[in-house]
Amino acid sequence: MIIEPKLCATSSIPFVTIGDEGFFKDEEAEILFSTHTIFRIERIERIQDDHTDKLYEVTLTLTESSDNEFNKLTKHIREEVTSAVTREWSQLGEILIKLGEPAKAEHLYKILLEKESSSKDQAEYNHQLGRTYYFLGKYTEALLFLNKGLEMRKTILPPDGPDLAKSYNSIGTVHADMGEYSKALSSYERSLEIKKISLPPNHPDLAMSYNNIGTVYADMGEYSKALSSHERSLEIKKIVLPSNHPDLAASYNNIGAVYKNMGEYSRALSSYERSLEIKKISLPPNHPDLAMSYNNIGNVYDDMGEYSKALSSYERSLEIKK
Repeated sequence: MIIEPKLCATSSIPFVTIGDEGFFKDEEAEILFSTHTIFRIERIERIQDDHTDKLYEVTLTLTESSDNEFNKLTKHIREEVTSAVTREWSQLGEILIKLGEPAKAEHLYKILLEKESSSKDQAEYNHQLGRTYYFLGKYTEALLFLNKGLEMRKTILPPDGPDLAKSYNSIGTVHADMGEYSKALSSYERSLEIKKISLPPNHPDLAMSYNNIGTVYADMGEYSKALSSHERSLEIKKIVLPSNHPDLAASYNNIGAVYKNMGEYSRALSSYERSLEIKKISLPPNHPDLAMSYNNIGNVYDDMGEYSKALSSYERSLEIKK
């Protein structure tokens, strides 16, 4: 743990040295920080041990309020949180979905929908129930409730209402997973049109829309359009996110995939390797996304006929998966 003394002297975060009070007395220089203290993860290294391979040494550095990347990340997280449904019960449904419990979220939203009389909230719960069915793999039911929520929102919201953009985006996602790409594209583009009116030009939600559109174009085989959308998404993310944020890695990965499908292997390799660099910084050393990156790089080397390099990447991917 790296702690710059001058940060402690100027920080408003309380801390106390407990080396003399702890169990190990003078053997460890223990400092107790309050629970909301923020540290930057600088490095994660495995500790060699004969009994387990799950011991790691994590190097932490105390951050300060003027840390630019920390402030960018904080702003991004705050926007994510405040853009979620503000009602407590609906937030609970969101949490259940994120925890992999969509069936429980379905039960909750059905109860909320039955008891709610407000048109605005009914529209919201129809939308959330539709999203829940999407996560359950019930696409027909998902479209039914998402479209119902959309129609209700159209009657109570202005044409550029942000919630309309959310409805179109969710409907597009269902169509994309059903392989109905023209319908998905139409919904995603309508969502983007609304966001362009209602949001600042570099808002993260715009990056998400460009990413979704790029993914659909790629699935349709229209790679030049896919590349243009993914690059626009990346441009926005570079402005609003820290340089080592995983969402940047995802964009580079998507761009790499498009270049690979276009047969531009050197550019694909460059994008995949940039994605891997970010993942190495932002993720634990055995994270599945690292394995995916090594596998993607291996695929490109394989297509280029550089089989020894491909084998090396595949083996590294396999090591992580083990």
